[in-house]
Amino acid sequence: MITLTQNAITAVSRYLESANKPTAGLRIEVTDGGCSGMQYGLRLEDQAGENDTVTEYGAVKVLIDAESMPMLDGMTVDFVDSLDGSGFKFTNPNAVKSCACGTSFSTEDNGQPTKTCS
Repeated sequence: MITLTQNAITAVSRYLESANKPTAGLRIEVTDGGCSGMQYGLRLEDQAGENDTVTEYGAVKVLIDAESMPMLDGMTVDFVDSLDGSGFKFTNPNAVKSCACGTSFSTEDNGQPTKTCS
C-alpha cells in the first residue's frame, strides 16, 4: 500500500477538478527510463484495470498495476510547493538508488546503474 500526504491529496483533487471529465482515478506506475533505470509515472485513468490495486483517499482514488505494486509498496507521495518549484515527491523504501531529479530510481531487483541527470 502507498500513502498520500494531505498535501498530495489536495494537489490531486485540484487536478481532478480541473480535468473536467469523469475519471476512475490517478494511476501511479513504474516505467523503464530515467537516470536510475526506472521512473514514476502519473496520469488520470478512465477506468481501473482488472489487476489494479485501488486505494481511496477521500474522493481521490489511486490505481496501481500489479507489476508496479511490488516496487511502490510502502511508498509515501507528498506534494511540495516551494521557491525552487512545485511537484510530487516520492519517498520509496524499495529504492536502493535514486537520482537528484527525484523521479528516477532503481531497486535491488532491477539493479540498473545510476546515470547522471541532465
